[in-house]
Amino acid sequence: MADSSSALAQDGRRAERLELRVPTTPTQLPAVRAMAGDLAIRMDYDLDSVEDLRLAVDEACATLSAIALGDAPLTVVFETTRAGLHIDAWVPTAEGTDVPRDGFGWAVLQTLADNVDGHRATQATVPGGDGSGAAVAVISMDKYLPGQRPGELVGRAGSGMGSDLSVAP
Repeated sequence: MADSSSALAQDGRRAERLELRVPTTPTQLPAVRAMAGDLAIRMDYDLDSVEDLRLAVDEACATLSAIALGDAPLTVVFETTRAGLHIDAWVPTAEGTDVPRDGFGWAVLQTLADNVDGHRATQATVPGGDGSGAAVAVISMDKYLPGQRPGELVGRAGSGMGSDLSVAP
C-alpha cells in the first residue's frame, strides 16, 4: 500500500509511505530487500548505501521472522523523508518477547543503519497495526542521505556559518 497523503515533509514535498506485508518465509523476504534497494536507488543513495540498506533490511526481517508468533506476517513500513529513509519492521509475537539485541545480527544492523532500535510494542502503536493491544516486536531504522544526518543539520542551522567557510592552510 502506498500513501502519499501524509503530512508534507520539511522541504514542502510529501513524505511517501509504503507498506509491505509478507509471510515470514525465506522465499518471501527477498521481496522486502528488493523494495528497500529500489527505494534507495530512487532516492539517489550511492551504491554502497543501497547495498547497506538491502543488507540491513534483510537482517531485520530475518531477526523478526525468528521470533514471530506462528505464521504471522511480517509488516515493513518504508517512509521517505527529506533526511532519508525510515523503516519500521514488525511481527506479532507472544507477550513479553523481546527483539534480540545481542549477537552478530544486531551488530550488523548497528553497522549498516545510521540509527537502529528494537523494542516491544502493540498493534495500536505501530504503523500499519490493527489498533489492538496485541504484542509485536519492532525494529526501526534510519538511513540518512549524505549531508542529512540530524547532527549535521543541527550543526549547520545554529552555527551562523554559511557555505563560504574556509580553513587557512
